[in-house]
Amino acid sequence: MLKIQNIKKTFNAGTINEVKALQDVSIIIEEGSFVCVLGTNGSGKSTLLNAVAGTFQIDEGSILLYGFEISKWGEYKRASLIGRVFQNPFSGTAPNMSIQENLAMAMKRGKKRGLGWGLPKSLTKEFQKLVKPLNMGLEDRLESPIGKLSGGQRQALTLLMSTALKPKLLLLDEHTAALDPKTASKVLDLTQQVVSKDNLTTLMVTHSMQQAVNLGDRIIMMHQGQIAYDFQGDDKKRLRVNDLLTLFDELRRKENIDSTVSALLLEHYV
Repeated sequence: MLKIQNIKKTFNAGTINEVKALQDVSIIIEEGSFVCVLGTNGSGKSTLLNAVAGTFQIDEGSILLYGFEISKWGEYKRASLIGRVFQNPFSGTAPNMSIQENLAMAMKRGKKRGLGWGLPKSLTKEFQKLVKPLNMGLEDRLESPIGKLSGGQRQALTLLMSTALKPKLLLLDEHTAALDPKTASKVLDLTQQVVSKDNLTTLMVTHSMQQAVNLGDRIIMMHQGQIAYDFQGDDKKRLRVNDLLTLFDELRRKENIDSTVSALLLEHYV
């Protein structure tokens, strides 16, 4: 279970560039739940994911993951519990290292590392079994540098690397946004398979309303650093893309009205 309580984050506090990225956000995500987080640019969705990942320290509040209070933990320590796939297919891997070397590093995530003599044959065979279901022929290319692979191949491998140790929480940071539609569809199918097989608690940030409708069991829509809507159960199942578009339009209209009112008040009283 992931329990986020009253977290706040302000960037560039006290300056003209101040941004209140998260404003008193609270969420409870049950074990095995697959949550999609939607929002426009600047809504706070990526900031929320980064707060959980430990990319920065939150200003206030707490983050509990399966009973561990991780708010003060560094990103490295959280990696023992959290798997993450980034938006850029070239992030999260070592491009000049081979596929099997990257997989071996993934198996050491969050653990102490030392020096050793290469990769044993038994581990190579294990990696071949791991990547063969991808149907990309990568089981015969384990010695190839991962940087030579296509974006889709690399993202599929990154997903396997992030889930190999069955993390307590999987974070997906718009992980198909940089891929072409056909490749993105394949990676999404793989995502669904991996998450379902291991019943992984998952938090996925996406711009795609279609993805949010098709995947997972819950949709959280963020706006101006806050949770605007939270759909679960039958409410989530009934949602369609047009419903989400309507909600986004309502938020924009409300934002424009609030801005107009604020401007009028300033004009009147200043």
